[in-house]
Amino acid sequence: MIFNIKKNNPEQIQSKNILLLYGDNKGQKDEFIETNFKFLKENIQKIDENELLKNENSYIESLLNKSFFEEEKLIVINNATDKTLSFIELILEKKITDTKIILISGILETKNKLRKFFEKDENVLCIPFYPDDFRTLNLIASNFLKKIKISISSEALNLIIERAMGSRVNLENELKKIEMYLIDKKKIEIGDIYKLTNQSDNYDSSTLVNNILAKNKKKVSLILNENNYQNDDVIIILRTFLAKTKRILNILETHNSTKGSLDQTINSFKPPIFWKEKEIVKKQIQNWSKSKIYNLIEEINELELTSKKFPDMSLILLRNFILEKAI
Repeated sequence: MIFNIKKNNPEQIQSKNILLLYGDNKGQKDEFIETNFKFLKENIQKIDENELLKNENSYIESLLNKSFFEEEKLIVINNATDKTLSFIELILEKKITDTKIILISGILETKNKLRKFFEKDENVLCIPFYPDDFRTLNLIASNFLKKIKISISSEALNLIIERAMGSRVNLENELKKIEMYLIDKKKIEIGDIYKLTNQSDNYDSSTLVNNILAKNKKKVSLILNENNYQNDDVIIILRTFLAKTKRILNILETHNSTKGSLDQTINSFKPPIFWKEKEIVKKQIQNWSKSKIYNLIEEINELELTSKKFPDMSLILLRNFILEKAI
């Protein structure tokens, strides 16, 4: 059964023992679990799907033989796919109701078996978690800065949100950096924020992706040759790639609906596009149609899954993908 997170109903959440949380908003998933299952904080068991599949019978047996005097607990299954479905069906068949089970998954397509099952079955709950929009991130950042009694310009606030790249986890990390920086200071300038925030970790990734989408092949080759990327960088680059690709899609859709000039669409877009990026964003939009962007998003998601499955090959796969898309 589908649950609307915007209309949070604690009673409905607690009425179900098995939940699927899917989507690419990790921060909101963590917040959801913390808010709704804090009473089980001391009795949470976290496992990966691979571990569950290897010991599925043992987990079923332990749940069936759970003592009446044992406290209720929560099992969180990370990286869940449709391979977990047989386990969930067995739990429902055996009517095991004294243990909460939460499946954590990434983006699931509409036809995915796990998602379809959770959307249709009335005994379970299915909750999608989409990327945070500008308004949500702005509210989180504003409340944080208000709490530590710091006032900054709108331009500086927008920069912090831009560096978060649609993730409240990234945003909270950036805000913590700023809080630490302000331990012995009373104010912060936008120049300080440029130095403190995501720049050192993701600036090269951002520049790389911008030039791929703009099809600046020479610049892309130069960046690849000058940077000593490691396997650990692959997911960061792919997430940056996905965020900027989705931004192009949103700009194209806004531009088509408003029918104004491209410059007007870019200038009024939320979250704001900083002046340094506006020209390259315009070039990106001219290079991509909506249909090609949809295909690219799908390819990025597939490459991320493959990279996680074969981490030793991920850097080679990414490099080949980048060079192909930069042409």
